[in-house]
Order: sequence, then C-alpha cells, then structure tokens
Amino acid sequence: MKHPIELIEGSPLSAAQVAMVAMCMLLNALDGFDVLSISFASPGIAADWGIDRAVLGIVLSAELVGMAIGSVLLGGFADKHGRRPAVFLCLGIMASGMGLAAFASDVVTMSIYRLYTGVGIGGMLATTNALVAEHSNKKRRSLAITVMTMGYPLGAIFGGMFAARLLATSSWHSIFIFGAIVTAVCIPLVWFLLPETIQSLDQRRPANALARTNSLLSRLGHAPVEQLPPEPAVQRKKVAIRPLFEPELFDRTVLLCLAFFFHIMTFYFILKWIPKIVVDMGYEASLAAGVLVWANVGGLLGALSIGLLTQRLPLRPVLVGGLVLAAVMVTLFGRVHSDIAGLSVAAALAGFCTNACVSGYYALLAHSFPAKNRAAGTGMVIGVGRGGSAMGPVIAGFLFAAGFGLQSVALVMGAGSFISALVLIYLGVRLRRKSGANEAWAG
Repeated sequence: MKHPIELIEGSPLSAAQVAMVAMCMLLNALDGFDVLSISFASPGIAADWGIDRAVLGIVLSAELVGMAIGSVLLGGFADKHGRRPAVFLCLGIMASGMGLAAFASDVVTMSIYRLYTGVGIGGMLATTNALVAEHSNKKRRSLAITVMTMGYPLGAIFGGMFAARLLATSSWHSIFIFGAIVTAVCIPLVWFLLPETIQSLDQRRPANALARTNSLLSRLGHAPVEQLPPEPAVQRKKVAIRPLFEPELFDRTVLLCLAFFFHIMTFYFILKWIPKIVVDMGYEASLAAGVLVWANVGGLLGALSIGLLTQRLPLRPVLVGGLVLAAVMVTLFGRVHSDIAGLSVAAALAGFCTNACVSGYYALLAHSFPAKNRAAGTGMVIGVGRGGSAMGPVIAGFLFAAGFGLQSVALVMGAGSFISALVLIYLGVRLRRKSGANEAWAG
C-alpha cells in the first residue's frame, strides 16, 4: 500500500488541487495589496503629517519588520499546529491591522499598526508556500509555487487600480479600509476551500489524523487508506526551528537567509519608493500609483516566466541569472527621468526581474527543506530576509535625505541582487561538496 504522501506526489494534479493552489494565490494577492497599501498611501501621509523622506522610510519599513517576526514565529506555528490554523490566525491579524491603520493619526501609531499587520503577512507568506508545496505533486511543485507567487503582483495590480481611484476621490485612509474588508471576506473562503495538507497531518498526527487524511484523499479522487504508517515519536518532539541549525540543514538555512536578505532589500526598494519618487517629480499621487501598478504587471510576468523556464531548465542557474539581470534593471530604473510612460516601462522591467527572482526563491525553499520543517524553514529564510526588506526603504530614505540622487541610490540598492547571486553560487558549491547533498537542488 502506498503512503498517502506518495499518492499525492506521484499522481497528476486534480481539479481540487488546482483550486487549492488558486486559493493560496488569492491569499498571496492579499499580501501583495496589504504590503503595498502603505506605499500607495505614503504621498498623502507625508503631506498630511509633514514628514521628510528619512522618517517616511521608517514608516514604510514598519510592517516589513513585523513580517520578519511573523515569518519565523508563525512559520513554526504552522509546522506544530497545522497550516489551516495558521492561515486563520494570519487573516485575523491582517484584517484588524489594516482597519486600525485607517485611523492612525501620527508616525508612531501608524508604525505600530503596520508592524502588527506585518506579523500576519509574514506568517501567511511562510504558510501558503508550504500549503502549495504540499497540495501539489512532485512534477509540478515548482510551477505551482511560482503560480502562487503571481498572486502577490496581482494583488498589487488590482489593489493599485482601486487605490488610484480611491486617491482620486477620497483620502489615503480609504485604502486601508478597503484592504481590511477584502481580507475579512477571505476568512469564510478559506474555511470551505482550503483543507489541511496530508503532509502536515502525517507529521503532527492529531487524534483524527486518519479520518482527515481519508477525507482529503477522497476529495482528490484517491481511495482511502486503512491506517497511517508509523512515525518515530522523536520527530514530533523536536522544536520546529532547532533542526534548521543542525548539521544536515545548517548550510542551506544560513546561506539561503543571507541570499534572500540581499535580494529582498533590492525588491522592496523598488516597491516601496516608486510612488514617492514619482510624486516628487511633480506628478499626481494617482499617476504615481499607476507607475507602481506597472511595476507589478512586470512582476506578474516575471513570476510566470520563471515558472515556465524552470519546467525545462534547472531552477538554481535560472535564479542566479535572474538576480544579475535584476541588479542591472534596478540600476537602469534610476537613470530614467523622461516622462510617466518612460518611468512606467522602467518600473515594469525592474519589477519583472526582481519579482521573478522572489518567485524563484520561494520555489527553491520548497525544495530545500523536508516536509516536517518546510514551513519553519521557509519562515526562517523569509523572516531573516525581511530584515533586508525593512532595511531597503530605510537605507534609501537616508540616502535621499543625505542628498544623493536617484541614480546613485538605485545603483547602491540594485547591488543587493548581485550579492544575492554570489551567495547562491557559493551555496551550490558547498552542497555539491558535501556527501549526501540534494542533487536536485544543487542542479
């Protein structure tokens, strides 16, 4: 009798599995809008509260700090208590945090609310990555994860369209109210459409694990099993994060954290600063939101492209090449000052390359950690990486405040993706040298 996990990994994707991936894509779209809501609102906030670019950079980074905390803590929570409970917890935090931000009246209050919201966003990123990896089969896992990550730019695109309309007729407060409502609506959708994964049930073994496993197998078109294979008790007693720093996983945990840290610093420089940069060039806030939408259109196409490429080519070399190209495109973005059309094209190209690499990293993480540590490992890398996301807008803000022009700031911030590529190359060399290294990953 085949193990239930082997049935899932070796069978073609069913319509139910496609629907589960689509639901995770929607959750990632929520993350995309929730993260960028502060970017859409930033010109109005700066004008209303009279704050300079250095202070604004801190406000823009607040939820990114929360995302680092949420990725680590709630990623471990998802491994220990289940993917579904983690998703519901994250949605509750995100909806309430967005609602609170609409009524913030100063920098400190807004930063606290955004940090709180970021905890939910970070946990959601780690959990949905594990959900998609475990609800898909082995053959299409990388593609399914990159499709899921397409939700992030989609949320920013459609959210940005609504934000532009809201900014044209209302104040920045309405952006957060809109985000809170949409996030809350997703709670019942998850209840009906997104079950727990068989891998999570197998690792945690709750009292009703067999019944829930058979229910999910039936939903996916497979026959039920009479019993679950025995599991060594020691696996269930380990602290979720501790195994990440044991010899088997230490190198990939530490170096993936470092690589993701540098690239995400570049990625969030683009996403967080575009609206303010465009407004400071003399354009209206609604037009600035449109430029950010084009950056996310590029990001959407980038995620799709890397997903298709990695069906035929090894993931890691494609990702390394994308990181080098991302560094070039972000630097070029700093040299375009012509008109709104030129800015939109430059932003789209930068978004294409940077988000393609973020999608590639998520796929890489799913292959880098075993199921029992997948959410914790993904959460750890994303969490530490969010340190880079928080630093990106802050560093750029202080560089702008110190008098550096856009060209210089873009050059400095674009270097993060290039450093990320070097770290990834080094990790591949180390894993190939170690006996028992994951050859599929190292390729």
